[in-house]
Amino acid sequence: MPTVTRKVDFTRVFDLISYQKEKYPNKTAFNYFQQGQWRGLSTEEIQNKINALSCWFVANQFQAGEKIILIPVIGSPDWMIIDFACQQVGLIVVPIHPTLKEEEFNIIVSETEARLCIAHDEGLYFKHFSFKEKIKSAIQLVHLQRDKVNFFKPLLQTRTTHELMMQVNARKELVQEDDLVTIMYTSGSTGAPKGVMLSHGNIVYTIKAILTILPLESRDRVLSFLPFSHIFERAACYAYVAFGSSLYFSQNKESFATDFRTARPIFCSCVPRVLEKMYEYMEEQTVGENVFKRKLITWAMQVGKRFGPEKRLKVLFQIQLYLASILVLRLWRKRLGGRIKYMAVGAASLRPDIGRLFSAAGIQIIEGYGMTETAPIISMNRFEAGLNRFGTVGIPLPGLEVKIERPNEEHEGEILVKGPNVMRGYFKRAELTAEVLTEDGWMHTGDIGKFVHQRFLKITDRKKDIFKTSSGKYIAPQPIENHLKRSLFIERSLIIGFQRPYVAALIVPNYSVLRLWCEQQEIHWTAPQFMVHNIKVRAKYQEEIDRLNDELANVERIKGFFLCHQDWSMESGEVTATLKPIRSVIQENYKNEIEKMY
Repeated sequence: MPTVTRKVDFTRVFDLISYQKEKYPNKTAFNYFQQGQWRGLSTEEIQNKINALSCWFVANQFQAGEKIILIPVIGSPDWMIIDFACQQVGLIVVPIHPTLKEEEFNIIVSETEARLCIAHDEGLYFKHFSFKEKIKSAIQLVHLQRDKVNFFKPLLQTRTTHELMMQVNARKELVQEDDLVTIMYTSGSTGAPKGVMLSHGNIVYTIKAILTILPLESRDRVLSFLPFSHIFERAACYAYVAFGSSLYFSQNKESFATDFRTARPIFCSCVPRVLEKMYEYMEEQTVGENVFKRKLITWAMQVGKRFGPEKRLKVLFQIQLYLASILVLRLWRKRLGGRIKYMAVGAASLRPDIGRLFSAAGIQIIEGYGMTETAPIISMNRFEAGLNRFGTVGIPLPGLEVKIERPNEEHEGEILVKGPNVMRGYFKRAELTAEVLTEDGWMHTGDIGKFVHQRFLKITDRKKDIFKTSSGKYIAPQPIENHLKRSLFIERSLIIGFQRPYVAALIVPNYSVLRLWCEQQEIHWTAPQFMVHNIKVRAKYQEEIDRLNDELANVERIKGFFLCHQDWSMESGEVTATLKPIRSVIQENYKNEIEKMY
């Protein structure tokens, strides 16, 4: 008799582990760094740990629909195991960022009525314990630092009982595709955090779409280093499980370079700021003392920035690219472990020249677009020839409808989305839900964009960020901010000018480059808070601004600037978990400096 092949599928997020176990059993499915080496967990070991923790939730009378708050710092097998264990018994996971302020934490605890909160370590435990004491919440608080008091010991359980597993399996059967799997609180870059309700179906749609896009195979090594509290990385980790990949979790942000070299992944997801930091490292080499090396790196980078489909058929460019790769660019890839082939970028816009440069170095970059409310991907470039356009966020996912509402003469307008990944709404915020979701299912993204090259989506700015100067001219700040990053000396900027006579900028200098320049100019270097007021330094930045202004329209030109003596941070509440500036906070923190510019 012929062999009957049973179709293996997943319809709920927690089905992914059994899906991998049956289709791509992997001895090193989840990997973590301990005592100087990578240690792996097999698919079966992971499933056993998930089942044991699910049994603990059942034994302790956790009811379906109850909320569990997680406060991760970075991804790890622990967070994935807790996540899946909660899902199996119908508990709703609420991940929050570790930099959340007291008021925001209290709102989330009160709003969700969460029963349990699991923090990354003892430091976060005490921080949030002080928060909960002030509001006299009954929420139980534990952490994952194993050698400390208040460690979440059920995570170490490996045994189950027949009776408890019967209950777990019964609870699993009751979970439907439309059931809520998580509440993801938005980063708050445009206001107070809102709880985005996502179902199993929302996220499973995204996972299956990723399976058609990424060129991954079972046991391919992938590295995770973004916060697990962000939907972009969380969805990526789910997709890795579906691929049967060997998932390596970075230790912390300080070990980033080491983890790449030792794990040697072929793929990772990242945010533009990570690539910008790598790019800035290369640029710093062009300010060194060795003239030959400086010119060689500068030439190689210029060749790389011209990389693209239109150049591949030109023989002269191929020769130049080969030489640039041999002499400079391949060394860059080697710093990332030597095997990296692909990177998917999301959460903010990436400068096209950086995407081209990485791709020229043999690391194919594709940029995508999405938001928490769409679980999270809306569109993405592809790795196949002809399906990647630098400067765009790619083609909408199959099954999604995307349209531009009320386009202007440049064909730009607000981006609207409709499809199976659109959220169920904001938790306990019916009025806010009604503002973004139409009765016929279209969601207002708040982003401004247009279609180029027929089907590629291009984001031009945030609807709420666009402002009008006092002279009545509309300004889209994001393209100008990206333009300023072209200067070697500018790390990042914030464009301002709402109801002001002209455009000005808050600028964070690239202090590594600035210090090298000062040494070359024999300018005595002191602390950054003094250097930003140095006459020669300010003159250098004015020179850079003047050069960049030449490529801007008159109404967009920078006519005033202030140099910030330190970078904006999550700790100060000035950037989100994905490093996007929070305009309102930064402008409030620098309101005196802004007034002086006008």
